[in-house]
Amino acid sequence: MKRVVIYSREGCGLCETAKQVLLAERERTPFELEEIDVEGNDHLEMEYGIRIPVVLVDGVELFEIVVDPDALARALAD
Repeated sequence: MKRVVIYSREGCGLCETAKQVLLAERERTPFELEEIDVEGNDHLEMEYGIRIPVVLVDGVELFEIVVDPDALARALAD
């Protein structure tokens, strides 16, 4: 099963939109989903802070700011 990680923060509208895309795809294609809040973690803030949401599929960064539903479906199908 594929593993998807989304780096986000509370109150981020783009993050909420990205999560909606992820959850909609998970209804069609099962995958493990983990959400990591970058707030308060200096390392994560430096790495992802201005680019959130950032989405990784099986450890590979595929999306930042916007999650393309078609590209996500293709990545999960491989």
